[in-house]
Amino acid sequence: MKFLIAGLGSIGRRHLRHLDELGESDIILYRTNNSTLPDEILEKYIVETDLEKALEHKPDAAIVSNPTALHIETALPIIQAGCHLLIEKPISNDLSQIAELEKTVSENQSKVLVGFQFRHHPALKKIAELVKEEAVGRPISFRVHWGEYLPDWHPWEDYRQGYAARKDLGGGVVLTLTHPMDYLRMVFGEVKKLSAFAGQLSDLEIDVEDTAEIILQFENDVMGSLHLDFNQQPPKHQFEVICTDGTIVFDNDATAVQAYSAKDEKWIEFPFPKDFERDHLFRDQMKHFLDIVYQDVSPICSLADGIQAQKLAMAVLKAAEDNIVIKKEDL
Repeated sequence: MKFLIAGLGSIGRRHLRHLDELGESDIILYRTNNSTLPDEILEKYIVETDLEKALEHKPDAAIVSNPTALHIETALPIIQAGCHLLIEKPISNDLSQIAELEKTVSENQSKVLVGFQFRHHPALKKIAELVKEEAVGRPISFRVHWGEYLPDWHPWEDYRQGYAARKDLGGGVVLTLTHPMDYLRMVFGEVKKLSAFAGQLSDLEIDVEDTAEIILQFENDVMGSLHLDFNQQPPKHQFEVICTDGTIVFDNDATAVQAYSAKDEKWIEFPFPKDFERDHLFRDQMKHFLDIVYQDVSPICSLADGIQAQKLAMAVLKAAEDNIVIKKEDL
């Protein structure tokens, strides 16, 4: 099996490392030489700077991990060449090419996995299970808080030049930290309506929003808030679900999901695997992609899932800009 990786920034190189560790050595690299990372680790691979030439190597599967605004224009010829695809989240920076992407995938019968690696997080899988089972009662409301300090993400480069800081590359906190718009659907189902505020409020030198406050109501009437920012020091990522008979809590820095049972008046812990670390999310995602390619397994995060997360993100930006509530029929 031959693999193509399009985009060799930090996430592209992480995917390359995991492919290598999982025993895949027939790998072609397509890049534009805009990465600020050293090139030594790439020396043993065939590197092309023209996508058409890269596709002449006839890859069977590909990973699109270049800047957000370039995802679909890169993915379309790759799919047309007969490749299965792992496309990084978010799928794009707008909705303009979504229909064309769907049509091309359908015509070429490509299998597509969208790179929402939090689908593999043991904590979020446990929360989805606890909510489904109503382990501490019926879910009523939730709160997600995710704050990061953008200049700390890639210390080797000027944060102002990274994709997350630039509108032309599809940056901004809503698109870049879009994971909750996927994992909240995994836990609660489909969104019924939303509203939002967003803006560039900090002293960061960027041309995109760095702060967003989002209110979501799901079809099961669970409602709650999602906070995203590029400013928080130290970083914080937490998810709390309030239920009729208790509370479920996830802290990204913790080692267990906690659930409080009002009936038993005690906290119950559901530990992560002992050796768990963040990189395991990407490793498990790559294992899953290989299962999709080799064994025809269904994607845990399908193209349809990725598109729905994209629609939610774009609805958040529209709701914030127009100061409106957006309902399901308009998503």
